[in-house]
Amino acid sequence: MGWPFIGETIGYLKPYSATTIGEFMDQHIARYGKIYKSKLFGEPAIVSADAGLNRFILQNEGKLFECSYPRSIGGILGKWSMLVLVGDMHRDMRTISLNFLSHARLRTHMMKDVEKHTLLVLRSWKENSTFSAQDEAKKFTFNLVAKHILNLDPGNLETEQLRKEYVTFMKGVVSVPLNLPGTAYRKALKSRCTILKLIEGKMEERVKRIQEGNESLEEEDLLNWVLKHSSLSTEQILDLILSLLFAGHETSSVSIALAIYFLPGCPQAMQQLKEEHREIARAKKQAGKVELTWDDYKKMEFTHCVVNETLRLGNVVRFLHRKAIKDVRYKGYDIPCGWKVLPVIAAVHLDPSLFDQPQHFNPWRWQNNGSRGSCPSMSTVSNNFLPFGGGPRLCAGSELAKLEMAVFIHHLILNYHWELTDTDEAFAYPFVDFPKGLPIKVKAHSLL
Repeated sequence: MGWPFIGETIGYLKPYSATTIGEFMDQHIARYGKIYKSKLFGEPAIVSADAGLNRFILQNEGKLFECSYPRSIGGILGKWSMLVLVGDMHRDMRTISLNFLSHARLRTHMMKDVEKHTLLVLRSWKENSTFSAQDEAKKFTFNLVAKHILNLDPGNLETEQLRKEYVTFMKGVVSVPLNLPGTAYRKALKSRCTILKLIEGKMEERVKRIQEGNESLEEEDLLNWVLKHSSLSTEQILDLILSLLFAGHETSSVSIALAIYFLPGCPQAMQQLKEEHREIARAKKQAGKVELTWDDYKKMEFTHCVVNETLRLGNVVRFLHRKAIKDVRYKGYDIPCGWKVLPVIAAVHLDPSLFDQPQHFNPWRWQNNGSRGSCPSMSTVSNNFLPFGGGPRLCAGSELAKLEMAVFIHHLILNYHWELTDTDEAFAYPFVDFPKGLPIKVKAHSLL
């Protein structure tokens, strides 16, 4: 179980390549099997690299297990954050998010803006200049969620101020929770206050306009929806918006950066993407249309394979925090009530008994015809592929994230050739990050 109090936490959180499960997990699985006990985050814990137990944990949310993130996460995201809430309050907050990110809204509202914000970023790229692909992806996803949550336009003073504060805030969310002067955690708490003041100012403006009947038709954002259709308190609305800004851009941007990183290493995938997107673009041109439609998105079949493979191999969310709320018995294992339980999603996605050559970037494994001999059966895919979690806490923004990735890839492939200009790779800290920001150089081209 490791050292007193800290247990094995330092070893568990030691950075490692994101396309592996790390030395700590490798050694523990080799020694103890896929389900073992440890002491992590100050508590006795069960670590699961077992696909069956992970599904069992997620399916029994609220019955046998509940969300249990370290107190420091709640301190920085807020006690009303969806990440830390459990029970009825979590369900209510999630319902609001699902209404806002419904399938119909993605088609009618989000699709157009995802393309608009993609082009805004790509058209700012200068030929033969070197820049951080990770930063550009973050700019794209942040501008998109800021527009749809708070109706903030990209490039304006408020949006840039909020984005700058969010960078500091993010560093604190994933840092050691030491509330001491100069620490990333203390700086993030300060940024949290600044962000909340900005959001609260927007709220007061909206409430006044709603009362006066002076609403703008453009303000069909989450803030307006919550003010009109929910009975949440000011504090609850602030924490909801703060956590959705966080959840809505961080993981999506890292996933886009991972795709930019993986694709140059697989020229055949690049070629097949070019053919698929050239065909979509040509059909649009012949029909005299410019903007992408939902039907175009559905035609991106190989792109969806690339998206799935990027999520499987990159594992932006490595593991989840749960705790047993009852004594649980699972296939001969006893999990005591109150113990922390960590289902490790990455370990399942990189398990050679479930995915052939799991460290190999192979988008064809997701094709229904099983070409290249490495297609998991449909039951294997649905049961063991959990990049967005599962059960009642399945990520509300999963469809938006996939849409963002596909549309960004569409325009990137059509308009640019890119190459990595420095050796860089994704590391798990356990949050996934490129230490050098993934520096790339682009060359403009047109596939039409």
